[in-house]
Amino acid sequence: MISKTSLKGLSVRLWFSMQMAFHGILSNKLRSALTVLGVAIGVTSVVALMGIGEGARLAVMKQFESLGTNVVVIQAQEDKYYFEPEKADEFLERVSTLDYTTPVIYGDAKMRWRRISAQVPILGVNQDFPVIRDHPLITGQFFNKLQVQQRSPVVVLGYNVAKNLQGQGRSIVGQSMTIGGLDYRIIGVLKEKGQGQGDGIDDKVVMPYTTAQKVLKKVKVPEIWGKSSSNDAIELSVVQLGRIIRQEYKLDGSNAVTPGGSGGGSTGGEEGGGVAIMDGGMEIPIEDGSTNNNGEEGSNNGTSLGDKKMPVTVTSLNAMVDQADQANRIMSLLLGGIAAVSLLVGGLGIMNIMLVAVTERTGEIGVRRALGARQSDLMVQFVLEALYLSGIGAVIGVILGVLGLNMFAHYGFDTAVSFTAIRVAVLVALGSGLVFGVYPAANAASIPPVEALRRD
Repeated sequence: MISKTSLKGLSVRLWFSMQMAFHGILSNKLRSALTVLGVAIGVTSVVALMGIGEGARLAVMKQFESLGTNVVVIQAQEDKYYFEPEKADEFLERVSTLDYTTPVIYGDAKMRWRRISAQVPILGVNQDFPVIRDHPLITGQFFNKLQVQQRSPVVVLGYNVAKNLQGQGRSIVGQSMTIGGLDYRIIGVLKEKGQGQGDGIDDKVVMPYTTAQKVLKKVKVPEIWGKSSSNDAIELSVVQLGRIIRQEYKLDGSNAVTPGGSGGGSTGGEEGGGVAIMDGGMEIPIEDGSTNNNGEEGSNNGTSLGDKKMPVTVTSLNAMVDQADQANRIMSLLLGGIAAVSLLVGGLGIMNIMLVAVTERTGEIGVRRALGARQSDLMVQFVLEALYLSGIGAVIGVILGVLGLNMFAHYGFDTAVSFTAIRVAVLVALGSGLVFGVYPAANAASIPPVEALRRD
């Protein structure tokens, strides 16, 4: 058991070593400043680059998530494979894990409101759109099932459209606008998603798909969106939808299974097409014996099969979010690894400076040893000097890194202060100071007092 006297003696020695370490740094300000600068540059690089990578990751995640969670998109890539709108209800009945579906039709139409005239993007959906895309309204209401069935002339405006049309603070809900030469009543305004979010929904006019068919002069729809209650349910929905589409469109001879993205697959069938099932890595068995995209007949070439596009794709947005997140995390780690080289250089700088300090301060070391200082006292003093240098450099580096991120954000870059990156950078900086300071400290402590005084 350590006595109070021994504990007091240890604390006095530690305090004295801390003071000596501090004075040792101040004895050569320029050399110490350059060492601190090397560490600060390393920490700044790690914090800034990791922050930029994290900001990019969050921006991509936000963009995907703005499209809704647990959403599946069935998309026809060729006109002849476009869906009858009733297919949405059929999918809902046949796929037990789907909770909502909607036909989707889109195009541009001429809009006129008062003195304003412009081409606007039209999005035709059914009454379940706000639930499927997790998109509430800020005012008014969304059209209902009866209005969809009756082809009612009603529209819901995206946030930017409503903002541009609304003047003098008057509510635009309840007023009429002309689209394609016909009058439509504005019944609601969607909540703002933000620039580049929600597939540009803020700049669109949403109407019942039955009404949009008349405005755009189209009968069939190119897409159907569905929504499930959970991630597991949406994966099952992707599998079931893939099987249904292969059977419905007689694509059994040309299945293309593409885990985690659209791609080429096996050939066969009269049309040379297939179903690209994008489910984030779940490989769907091919029951008809055709080769997959590793076989001789298939080729993984984006969304194409040879020179032809895949006619139908089934995409889980959840899988796309996971893949984008994983890719961006890897990129952030690579950026952090590159920046960490600067920390290694800073640590080597600390060791070099401390070795020079030991050579120049042999007289001080000899006097301290002659006055009764132990080897452990010298070890502590020089290790503390290295920790001081790395600690000060780490603090300055964090401040500069955060300021750098704010500057990037000011110029429009997506950035985020990563506290994980800060913790790692500071710990690595302190660790390098400790590791690279031990060898010079051991050299200082091993010099015999008589030899140290003789060198001086």
